[in-house]
Parts: sequence; structure tokens; C-alpha cells
Amino acid sequence: MHIGMIGLGKMGGNLVRRLMRKGHSCVVFDAQASSTATLVSEGAQGARDLADLVGQLPAPRVVWMMLPAGEITEKTFLALKDLLQAGDILIDGGNANHKDDVRRAQALSPLGIQYMDVGTSGGVWGLERGYCLMVGGASSAFQTLEPVFRDLAPGQGDVPMSPGREGRPSTAHLGYLHTGPVGSGHFVKMVHNGIEYGLMQAFAEGFDILKGVGQDHIPEQRRYDLNLADITELWRRGSVVSSWLLDLSAIALARDPQLAAFSGHVQDSGEGRWTIEAAIEQATPAQVLTSALNARFRSRQSPSFADQTLSALRHQFGGHQEPGKS
Repeated sequence: MHIGMIGLGKMGGNLVRRLMRKGHSCVVFDAQASSTATLVSEGAQGARDLADLVGQLPAPRVVWMMLPAGEITEKTFLALKDLLQAGDILIDGGNANHKDDVRRAQALSPLGIQYMDVGTSGGVWGLERGYCLMVGGASSAFQTLEPVFRDLAPGQGDVPMSPGREGRPSTAHLGYLHTGPVGSGHFVKMVHNGIEYGLMQAFAEGFDILKGVGQDHIPEQRRYDLNLADITELWRRGSVVSSWLLDLSAIALARDPQLAAFSGHVQDSGEGRWTIEAAIEQATPAQVLTSALNARFRSRQSPSFADQTLSALRHQFGGHQEPGKS
């Protein structure tokens, strides 16, 4: 299948690489010409601008935006709205607000252009592991693009299907799912990221307590010099809290036991805030997720080892850098 990819950062570039490995043809564009040139050297077709990208794709076209939520995505959407034609499909695979998806789909509908939102999880590891895809949009568009989603997803691999799911007509066990109409994919991804905040905060606070038991004011007979790198490695085997986030914690602590490379200034990319806003709209209690978001705000005033842990985890799964670092 022919696909146009706009935005060739850590995620967009690797989506292109995985698609090309599976035999898809990709036309690529990024505002940074060097990013485009890198993918061209690996087999993609480069575009000078958005019009050139659309012009190189056979109709009906499939264009995938992989850009940060906000102004750059909105500007790109408006430009593509004037370039695409009836029968084309426009995908937003970034972390957009689901409310923007609904608005954009409504703007494209009279033009006969289909819009899809794809919540994409996998970070910098997705090229090899595959991406977990939460897909919102019309069933017809999903069916058209299912070969693309199947090739980007991890597949079942060695993860057995949950007992009781036998015979269900679902692709969830393959790592991609049509979640419902436009907006639903990004809504599911938004809550996924809100949960991620809570899980990360729990690990971070636990590690901070393990580290803190060695402080001088703790009575000597209850003062322990614990090896966090060893403990996280231990917990990866047979523990109830074993998980990919724990795996990444173990990697970070093995490389830098004091996490000295991280100041503990923890950014938030928006989805945590939107998750809390959704909870407020529903009157659904979300104490853990709200506390985790507030902890990130506090980290920008007085960072702790827990906050260094959060920064280290964000760097491990997403390649995120703290402010002022590159």
C-alpha cells in the first residue's frame, strides 16, 4: 500500500521504517529536510512539501500525520484539507485531543474525505516490538487500512490470549483494534496515557522509599543500603508488579543507579490533563491519576529521586528529554 507520512520524528520515522520492512511504499515529508533525506536514503520517496507529497500518492490517497498535538497539527490539517480529494483518507496518529478529531472529521465529511484517529503506543521501541494501535473512524476506512495496522502492530507473538476470549471476533490480541467512531481511538489512548502516569508514579514513589530507608535519620537497626538496580531486576521475575515499565526501570537503574543524568523536572504531554478533564466531565473519581499529574507539576519546583525516576522512564520508553537537554 502507498502511504504518505508527515512528521519523521522518533515515532514517525520508525513507523515508516516498519512499513517499508513490510513492503509498503512510503512518501515522506518533514519540516527538517535532513529527516526527510535520512528516510529517502533508506528507501522512502521524499517530498519537498505537502503538495508534493499528495501529488506523489496514487488516488485514493492515504496520508498519515505524526505530529505534536496543537498548532503544527492544525496548520497541517488545514493545508491537507485543501489538497486532498474525495475518497482520500487522512490519519492523525499523534497524541491529539479527541475533541479535535471530531471537529476535523466534520470539516472533511462534506468533501468526501475520511478521517481516522490512531492512538499509537510503543515509543522508541516500536520499530522492533511493534505498535499498539487504537483506531477510531468509519468501519469502511478501518477495513481499507487494516493491512497497514496489522503490519505496524506487534501481532500475538508469545502472549497467549486471555482465557474466555476464544472465538471472539476481535483483533485486540494482535495489537490493533477498531475502537469505534472518530475520536474514540485518541480517547482510549488518552486514558491509556493517564493510567501510564499513575503506574509510573507508583514505581517512582516506591523506589524513592527504598532509597530513603538508607538516610541517616532512620534508626541504624532499620537503616538499609538497598541496591535498587538489583531489586528491580529481581521483581522482573515472578513478581506481581512485573511489567514493561518495570523492565525499563531496571534498564535505567542498571545504567545509572543514582539517575544522576536526570534532574527530575518531569514534563507532561497533555494526555494526563485531558484524562482528568474527561473524568471531571463524567463526575468519575480519578484520585490516583490526578495525584500523578499534580506530582509532575510539583517536580518542576522541588524534584526528588522519584521525579528523577519518572524522567528516566520517559526517556526509556519515549526518548523524551528534560528541558534544556538534547
